[in-house]
Amino acid sequence: MQVSSLNEVKIYSLSAGRSLPEWLSDRKKRVLQKKDVDIRRRIELIQDFEMPTISTKIKVSRDGQYIMAVGTYKPRVRCFDTYQLSQKFERCLDSEVVTFEILSDDYSKIVFLQCGRFVEFHSQHGHYYKTRIPKFGRDFSYHYPSCDLYFVGASSEVYRLNLEQGRFLNSLQTEASESNACDINPVHFLFAMGTAEGKVECWDPRTRNRVGLLDCALSSVTADTEIEGLPSISALKFDGALNMAVGTSTGQVLLYDLRSSNPLIVKDHHYGLPIKSIQFQHQLDLIISADSRIIKMWNKDTGKIFTSMEPEHDINDVCLYPNSGMLMTANEAPKMNIYYIPVLGPAPKWCSFLDNLTEELEENPESTVYDDYKFVTRKDLENLGLAHLIGSSLLRAYMHGFFMDIRLYHKAKMMANPFAYEEYRREKIRQKIEETRAQRVQLKKLPKVNKELALKLIEEEGEEQQFSKKRKQKNLPSLLKDDRFKVMFENPDFQVDEQSEEFRLLNPLVSKISEKRKRKLKILEELEAQGQEEEEEPEGKASDAESSESSDDEKGWVEEVRKQRKLLRQEEKLKRQERLKEDQQTLLKPQFFEIKEGEEFRSFKDSAKKQKLMKKTLEDRLKLEEKLGTLNVSDTTVGSKQATFKLKKSEQQRKQQEAEKRHRQERKTLRRSASHLKSRRGRGRLFH
Repeated sequence: MQVSSLNEVKIYSLSAGRSLPEWLSDRKKRVLQKKDVDIRRRIELIQDFEMPTISTKIKVSRDGQYIMAVGTYKPRVRCFDTYQLSQKFERCLDSEVVTFEILSDDYSKIVFLQCGRFVEFHSQHGHYYKTRIPKFGRDFSYHYPSCDLYFVGASSEVYRLNLEQGRFLNSLQTEASESNACDINPVHFLFAMGTAEGKVECWDPRTRNRVGLLDCALSSVTADTEIEGLPSISALKFDGALNMAVGTSTGQVLLYDLRSSNPLIVKDHHYGLPIKSIQFQHQLDLIISADSRIIKMWNKDTGKIFTSMEPEHDINDVCLYPNSGMLMTANEAPKMNIYYIPVLGPAPKWCSFLDNLTEELEENPESTVYDDYKFVTRKDLENLGLAHLIGSSLLRAYMHGFFMDIRLYHKAKMMANPFAYEEYRREKIRQKIEETRAQRVQLKKLPKVNKELALKLIEEEGEEQQFSKKRKQKNLPSLLKDDRFKVMFENPDFQVDEQSEEFRLLNPLVSKISEKRKRKLKILEELEAQGQEEEEEPEGKASDAESSESSDDEKGWVEEVRKQRKLLRQEEKLKRQERLKEDQQTLLKPQFFEIKEGEEFRSFKDSAKKQKLMKKTLEDRLKLEEKLGTLNVSDTTVGSKQATFKLKKSEQQRKQQEAEKRHRQERKTLRRSASHLKSRRGRGRLFH
C-alpha cells in the first residue's frame, strides 16, 4: 500500500505492489509469498482485478455488489463480485467496446456499444441479441421512462432504439456534424448531447424537440487559457435537476446552471488533454474531473483544488464507488487502480477493514527514507570538519550537496560546537521572557539588534512628524512598529556588519542622502516660516548655487567611495601577505601517489602542461599543434577548411619502430655483403 498526501489529504493506493502471473499455480504463489516480503505485504483487495493488456471502461452496478470492466486484448468484459472479493465471470466479445451500460440493478442486463457499429445485449446467462446502427457510435444513454436507447456518434442524427418494442424509432435531427458525448438528467430526464463544434444541445424526450443550445467553446476561452483549435465536447454529466458539467477536448471543465447560458465556473486542467470523465461528490461538494494524465478534485462553488492524483499510466475512465471514499480507474496498463481517500467517505461495507487499517497507519506513521538522513552543502561539511568524507560511502551526492546519516551529523555537530544546545536553550528562554515582557507597560528603549539603525530611524521619524504637524499631513507608518520588519531588530542574524565590503561602499551614499534629506527639511521649514510657496527659491540662494552644491556633494561622495576602495585593497593585500607567511611557516609533508598498473611515470610537468593546454582556446591549441607538426590545415575545392590531425606516438611505439628500423638496416647490409661475395666468386671463376 502506497500513501501519498497533497493539501493534507491522504490517498491510499491499494493496487500498488507487484502482481503475480495468472498462469502460476496456487502452490507456486504460496511459495513466492513466503519468500518475497513485498508480495506478502501487498493488499489484494479484489483477486485478479486486472485485464490482459489495457482496460477502457469501468462501472459499478446500482446495488453496489458488482464491478464490471471492459478491455483488450482479446476484447472482453469481466465482472467482479465484491462480496466474494473475486472474479465472477469473464466473457469475450467480437470487437472492442466503446462504452457500456448496466440496465438492471445487478449484472443481469448489460448493453455494449462496440466499435464496429454493433450494439450487443447480454443477459444473465450470456449473449442475448445483437443489432447494428447506421453510423459509428461514440456514446449512448438509456431513458428509463420510455425504455429508449439514444445513440450519438459520427452523424448529425441521434438514433433511438426502443427496447420494449424491439425496433428503431424516428431519429432526432440535430445541427451538429458529429456528437461525442451524451447524458440524461436523472430528475426530469432532459437529454443533452455534446457536439464536435463545442456546443451542447438539450432535447425534451416527450416532444422530441430541441429546448436549448449552449455554446461552450466560446465560454471556455478565457484570458488565461491557451488553446489550439476549436474546443469540442468530450465529456458530459448532470448533477441534480439544474447543474451540468461539460468537459472539452482542450482540457477545460465548465459548470452550468441550466437556467443560464453563462458558466458558473471554468476550471482548466492546464495539460491541453481531452477531459475523459466527470464525477460529482455530494458530501464535500466536489467535482472529480480526469484527463489521461491527472485526476483533479475541486470545489464546485469556488474552484479551489481539494487534491489531485497522477497515476503511473494514462487514464481511460474513472469510477467513484457510491457513498464511499473509494475511487477506481481504468488505465493503459493491465492492472486497474483502486484508491481509498478517507476524507471523501468511509470504506464500502465489503472492505470495511480498510478504515481500521488506515487508522492504525495514521497512529503509527512509518518514517520515510529521508527522515534518517540530513542534507548538507559543501560549506556545512567544511564547518563541521567533514570535508575529507567527500567521495566516500558516508556521503551520497545529491544536487548541490550531499545526504549523510543523521546520527553522524549530530555527532559531528556536537564535536564542532558542544555548547550549541545550551545556546539554543538560552535563546528560547530569552524569547519567552521577552514575550511576557511585551504584555507589560513598555518604555521607549532601543532594541538589542541594529541599535544604530533604530536610532537613525527614530530621529528621522521625529523630524518628519514635526514637519507633517506643521503642514497638517498624515504621518507615515513607522518601520520600527511594522510587524514585517520586527525580526530585523530582534534576531541577531539580521545584525548589520559595518566592516563588510558592501556596507563600507554603500555607507557614503546613505550618509549623503540622509544629509540631503535633513537639509531639504530645514529649507522647507524656512520657506513655511517666511510664508512662501515650495516652488519659489529661498532668498540669497539661486538655483545655480543649489546645482553647484549638489555637484560638490557628488564629487565628495565619489572621493569617499574611492577612499574606501583603496582601504579595502590594502586590507586584502595585508591578508594575502599574512597567508603567504603562514604558508611559508607550515612544513609540507611528503605525499605518496600510486601509479596504475601498465602506466609509466614521466613527470608532473606533463599534467601541468595538459592543464594549461585545456585552459587555452581552440585557436591557440590549433596554432600550437601546427607548430609541432601534428596538424595540417588546407583549403578544399568547395572553399572551406580541412584539418588533419596526426596522433602522437607513445614511447613504446617509438622504441618498437626504432628497433624495426635497425633490423631493416642490418638485413640490408647483410644482403649487400652476400651479393658482393657472389660477384667476387664469379669473377674468380672467369679468370681461371
